[in-house]
Amino acid sequence: QVFTFNAVEIKVQPSVEVKNGASLSIVCHADISKSTDFPLKHNFTIFKDGKLVFMNVSDKGDAQHEISKARSSDTGDYECTVEADGKTKSSDSVHVWVTGMTKPILTAEKREVLEGEVVKLRCELPEEEPPLYFFFRKIKMNSTPKEKHVFEPHRNFSVVEFSVEEGDNILQFDCFGKRNVKLELESSEHSNKTLVTVREPFIKPTLSARPSSNITEGDRIQFECSTVVARMRDIEIILQKNKTILNSVRDEKLLKYSAVATVEDSGEYLCKVEQGRASKTTKLNVVVSELFPKPTLAASMNKLDENKELTLSCSISGFRKANFSILRKNPHGDIYLKNSRNLTMRVNVNDTGSYICKAEVKGIVKESKPVRINVYAPVSKPTLSVVSGLPEVVLGKPLRLICHSVMGTPPITFTFYKGNEIKKTVVNDTYATFLDENIRQNDKRGYRCDARNNHSSGMKTSNILNITVIVPIKNASLGSFPYGEVEDGSQTSFLCSVNEGSWPIHFRIFKKTDHEVLVFETSEHADRVLWRKETMKRQDTGTYYCMASNRANVDVKSHPITISVILASWQKGIIAAFILIPIAGAVTLALWWFLCKKKNAKGPSMEMSGSALATNLTSEKLTRQHNDGDYYSGSGYIEDNENHMKSTDDCKGPDLESAEVEYTEVEVSALDPHREIDSVPIHFPAPVQKGTETVYSEIRKANN
Repeated sequence: QVFTFNAVEIKVQPSVEVKNGASLSIVCHADISKSTDFPLKHNFTIFKDGKLVFMNVSDKGDAQHEISKARSSDTGDYECTVEADGKTKSSDSVHVWVTGMTKPILTAEKREVLEGEVVKLRCELPEEEPPLYFFFRKIKMNSTPKEKHVFEPHRNFSVVEFSVEEGDNILQFDCFGKRNVKLELESSEHSNKTLVTVREPFIKPTLSARPSSNITEGDRIQFECSTVVARMRDIEIILQKNKTILNSVRDEKLLKYSAVATVEDSGEYLCKVEQGRASKTTKLNVVVSELFPKPTLAASMNKLDENKELTLSCSISGFRKANFSILRKNPHGDIYLKNSRNLTMRVNVNDTGSYICKAEVKGIVKESKPVRINVYAPVSKPTLSVVSGLPEVVLGKPLRLICHSVMGTPPITFTFYKGNEIKKTVVNDTYATFLDENIRQNDKRGYRCDARNNHSSGMKTSNILNITVIVPIKNASLGSFPYGEVEDGSQTSFLCSVNEGSWPIHFRIFKKTDHEVLVFETSEHADRVLWRKETMKRQDTGTYYCMASNRANVDVKSHPITISVILASWQKGIIAAFILIPIAGAVTLALWWFLCKKKNAKGPSMEMSGSALATNLTSEKLTRQHNDGDYYSGSGYIEDNENHMKSTDDCKGPDLESAEVEYTEVEVSALDPHREIDSVPIHFPAPVQKGTETVYSEIRKANN
């Protein structure tokens, strides 16, 4: 029993697009090939948008899903799957569209309501599936319907409320629904119209004015507002003019209000009756004729000096029979001055202010427009000064001046001058400031200021203020004599100078070691200062610099110089003496020892040829004594052997056998035969000839 699926197909009858309410059939067909004709069970499953909507088991190759009344909720993608003996195959999907929606059903909670109440409505789309949109309409005769809409994501009905307003008599309501189909909204037809009757809880109020709505100032006017109510509870009547509530009553059907009419009472009045949400109004226009015009206040002068006379007069054009009074305005209440048409007084500064007059006729009081009176005290002589205090300014910085008048009624006009040039004009109460940013070093112009107000005395001028311009210090330098190296105990002069700067200048000289030490300080009316340090010591060695400042408060520092204190000449001589004397002694001792060594080296040769040499030398000596007259006496050569050996023993030194022999060329002049060199006798091996000769001496040096 072998079979295979050739295809699985899904069909829609009569069409894939049907109207709402029509019948719809979805047929699933399985095309199967078998090896023999044997029975085979088929499991048919139909899905809509991935959700199971139909299942059937049959031995036939077809299954049919019947929808007797198609609804918009049946719209979607359908797919069929067939399973047989472990084998499964699915069809392609097909889209079914059910056009139109079911007609909604509208119901009203009440069919009869009062003004101010609400109508509760319920709209339902039976057999439709959410999400759905519901639209409600309130239909009123001769007006545009009011509409409300509600989105319902989880149910197929919605509930809304409509308020019943004044003038609503017979109302009609309906609704309709919408849903999304392929990103478009599909609408249902409108529901049945529901009729709601509205009853008035009270009638429109009546507003009247007595004796008439057209009256004259001074007459009493009375307003009455009334209504007829079905239920007295929570009823309220309100009387308004220009949104201002004049009077109100509660739980009553009649309101009364009366007042003496004035021109300001002309206008529109409104009577409003409220109960719950219900509200009705009635309007009435009232005209009040003027009994007499407003009074006018006149002043003899509006601006005047103190101690002058002021006259105020109050009048009404074309009307003289009135009670007049003159008052001065005050934030805490007007100040009564006189119950009269005219007022004359001598004023002072405290009388400055606004004045009015009032006129009364038949109980009607009218007020004039205020008149401003300004009383002026003369300005005092102004004082001009520098804001910072001292009359000076640093070159390159701005100068701020203040001009102040102790006395004088504001506003005061201040004028600043530099020389004869006007720099600035300021209007203020008691003082004014001026900033001069163009300060020059050699500017000799003085400053002054004027002050004046509306007093007749005129302008006052300050004294001239002269300003000192302080030039800041520039380029400080430090020098010394001697420079660099200074002998211990000698005098050194330090010169600190500046290229530019106003006097006095404060000079300070510092020595810099591990920390800065102030060694000299002074203030001079000069651009340099000389400091003499009488005695320099070794501890004065170091780095020095100077710092200069003036009233510009800027410290200027010089480049540093280095001073080295060395030994004095006499100190060097003492040290040299202490060093050279031991050296000279050592050299003398070495020379004595050297000569002794020489004598020891010559001893043996003289012993071997003593007699012969003595004979020859004696003969030669005698000959030279007679022939030359100048001679050199070498005593070592004429002494006997005994004395010679004794001399040899006295200078006995190191072993002579190991001594080296050197030949030294010596120039010898004719000398005193008895003279000694450095108290050491020098013996030469040959006689000395007249004049200068070259003599070779044999010197034996010891190994050590």
